[in-house]
Amino acid sequence: MLCDIYHRPVQDLRISVTDRCNFRCTYCMPLDEYEWLAKSEILSFEEITRLARLFVMLGVGKIRLTGGEPLARRDLEKLIAKLAALEGAPELCLTTNGSLLAEKAAALKAAGLRRINVSIDSLKPERFRQITKRGDLAKVLDGLFAAKHHGFHPIKINTVIERGVNDDEILDLVEFSRTYGFAIRFIEYMDVGNANHWTSEKMVSKQEILAIISAKFPLREVGRVKGSAPSVDYQFVDGRGDIGVIASVTEPFCTTCTRVRLTADGRLVTCLFSSHGYDLKTLMRNGASDTELLDVISRIWRGRRDRYSEERLAALRSPRGYDPQDHKKIEMISLGG
Repeated sequence: MLCDIYHRPVQDLRISVTDRCNFRCTYCMPLDEYEWLAKSEILSFEEITRLARLFVMLGVGKIRLTGGEPLARRDLEKLIAKLAALEGAPELCLTTNGSLLAEKAAALKAAGLRRINVSIDSLKPERFRQITKRGDLAKVLDGLFAAKHHGFHPIKINTVIERGVNDDEILDLVEFSRTYGFAIRFIEYMDVGNANHWTSEKMVSKQEILAIISAKFPLREVGRVKGSAPSVDYQFVDGRGDIGVIASVTEPFCTTCTRVRLTADGRLVTCLFSSHGYDLKTLMRNGASDTELLDVISRIWRGRRDRYSEERLAALRSPRGYDPQDHKKIEMISLGG
């Protein structure tokens, strides 16, 4: 088993298949315009599949496709079919904004995808448009229900909660998920990238979120899936579904983090809050063998010492405080969460 210096194994691979997105969510891509990667710099499906196969050999059992918006990548179902055929049969998941899901759900399912997370931060059409700057809630909901129709399970809703933005919708989102049989994951607002001007005042803590929910819907803690999932899960006492909370800010889970990331242009990134990545694409395109790539990946992971969220919490609690600009980070559009 390949482990880093804190004995954390590599088990989960998150692959950004594109840096492009048709939304401009304020907490992720707040700028109106971006300089996109040239198509020649983005990994081909064959290159992604090759690297995924090597990660599976090293212990990865779950692969999540992200973006940008992954469904903006043409013919994504062809990549999914290639990954589904890998020896070792890794679990395949997709995180999407849902805007293109209605038209693609059938092809994704046929290709071998089984699990989908859809980002929905508001059930109010005008507010949804304000948060995403250009998103149409109706299309996203169409995609969500199309995924359900085609038999995806589980389908999870991801919701980033920001104080003064959508914290008044927590119960509405819970009731929606319970009514239609979706799981929901609330996410503390984080300082991803450098452009979202994060402040702790806008962050609604896990404990606040749980207090709001449990006052109406009593909860029973389940814990983290496999002990290392980012979400702490809870079941409703009445048996009607479950929720989870990802509390990277107030309850860091660095000690159990098993996730490695691959950017759209082929950089290996060892933490969501990393300032840099390791260029695997150039190695591949210069003719590196599988053995050489495995050696490089193994060396990088064995030297991994990331624990940014723990360090951030310590800084937040210190007299000096925490300034997110003190640490330059790769932008979210490259990492996909």
